[in-house]
Amino acid sequence: MARVLAVLSSGHKDEANNYETGWWAEELFAPLELLEKAGHTVEIASPLGGKPVLDEVSLLKDYDPEGKYKNLYESGRADNTMKLTDVDATAYDALLIVGGHGAMYDLAEDKALHNVITDIHTNKGIIAAECHGPAPLIWAKKADGTSLIEGKKVTGYPDEIEPEGLLDILPFSLEQELSKTADYDKGSLEKKAHAVWADEQIVTSRDPFSSELMGEELVKALK
Repeated sequence: MARVLAVLSSGHKDEANNYETGWWAEELFAPLELLEKAGHTVEIASPLGGKPVLDEVSLLKDYDPEGKYKNLYESGRADNTMKLTDVDATAYDALLIVGGHGAMYDLAEDKALHNVITDIHTNKGIIAAECHGPAPLIWAKKADGTSLIEGKKVTGYPDEIEPEGLLDILPFSLEQELSKTADYDKGSLEKKAHAVWADEQIVTSRDPFSSELMGEELVKALK
């Protein structure tokens, strides 16, 4: 069975714009449940370690109508994360970068995360990223120093469904930055879930509603 490392944003607070964000509940818990049901082990890390900040919006009825992810969050499953700087990447078969707007702030250019990505990729492991989680892939490198995703098909949260006004305060547009390097593919927005494989090691998904699909893709790939 495989060992999977899930990485969460530690959270970000923008007092000037009265905005606080972090990681997205479904994007951790939906894949985690499927992976553990398949017999795999999932461990969790974040830049600061400890209990990372959840984006509370992800627990609203619109996104968690049955309270399933709220219950998992309140169980404490993600309360005690490892620091990214303490992670031994050689111990893992796959990396799952969980989205939520927090990933745009503290995960995107995190050097420790970039090192983990490079090491797992070099060891033939899988690199998976959800929603805003592909942000670090913009800067991630292969062991030879070249871009991890240059010219490859990837997806991620598209500009046209970002909340009104949020692009004005985000550090960058995920869609626009991915498009500079990779072959960005948002898929059809009429289709609820969308995930793409760049190659046999790299998979990305578009939005929170693609979280279960991401879990299914990882379970298949890790068989």
